[in-house]
Amino acid sequence: MGTRYSSRLRLEPIGPQRADDLWLLHQDDGIAYWYGGRWTHQAAAETAAMMERGWRVDGVHKWIAYRRTTGELVGRGGLSYGDVAGVRRLELGWAVRGPFRGQGYATEIGRAGLRFAFHELNAEDVVAFTERHHHRSRAVMERLGMRPIGELRRPGLVDGRDGVHDDAPFVLYRAARTSHRVRGTSP
Repeated sequence: MGTRYSSRLRLEPIGPQRADDLWLLHQDDGIAYWYGGRWTHQAAAETAAMMERGWRVDGVHKWIAYRRTTGELVGRGGLSYGDVAGVRRLELGWAVRGPFRGQGYATEIGRAGLRFAFHELNAEDVVAFTERHHHRSRAVMERLGMRPIGELRRPGLVDGRDGVHDDAPFVLYRAARTSHRVRGTSP
């Protein structure tokens, strides 16, 4: 459950000590848009505590990502277990602050997550999903070598409609250990 490093990032497991940075992250307009609005301090603290439980119980959950050179907060991401279409699956996700989007940080976080899943957790596969119209996130999944395997319906955004909808279409992607090569991260 310790700190990990990628080529440009320091990845810290999220727990209560990271609640303020988790709150700050979810004040970003782009992140707030895709994640149901800006978080309160209480929501960030509750989520950080839940993530710490995931680390303690499952040995995996999300990281807060900082630039190695400056310590700036870049985003968060990594793995967590969750219900995906009625099955408990290891899921990969990320969120990157506006000033750092478009620079490969989401892909770097994703690679670190896949490396952890396949090389340390010995996972057979990892899934990721996003709203059908979230083209940037889908592009990250494809850069990570993940392939679309279906569609889910869950609460989320629908292209051309305001607000969160209970049955938004999400594209489900999968990476399998047997056919996946993870590059670009250091131990």
